[in-house]
Amino acid sequence: MGPSLSRTGKGANVTRLYNNLKTKVMNISGRLTQDATVSKTTSGKEVVNFRVAVNDGYKNKQGEWVDNTAFIECAYWRSAKPVSWLKQGLYVELTGQISARAWQGKDGNPKAGLNFTTSNIKPAWGTASEKDSLQASKKQEPANTAKEDEKDDLPF
Repeated sequence: MGPSLSRTGKGANVTRLYNNLKTKVMNISGRLTQDATVSKTTSGKEVVNFRVAVNDGYKNKQGEWVDNTAFIECAYWRSAKPVSWLKQGLYVELTGQISARAWQGKDGNPKAGLNFTTSNIKPAWGTASEKDSLQASKKQEPANTAKEDEKDDLPF
């Protein structure tokens, strides 16, 4: 008899893990690997897409530092406005929900990745020039903002 996929089987653990990832709000921080882009769904809804590199590391038994970087595909659905200042190298703090995806690559090998649907984007300046650039691009935007943008909690 094979493994049970009932509530107490391994399938239930996978389902619980998936549901926990889907419903839990979490924070991540990292640097944009390229400038953000805007795409539209077939219904015309705009989404800002960008990739964040989240760096982590540890010392191995030999005392050498080992880098461990995760690349996470991010989507922001509230407004297309952040695309003007989400530029490569900007360090951001994000709040949202993470999900995992799996697919078969063109080479036939299995692939996996992480998606993050963010509800809040907070820039964390790394240098004075990043801060100046961000503030200059923000000044070019119209002063009239929609109510949904007030929920963004952006510091400007």
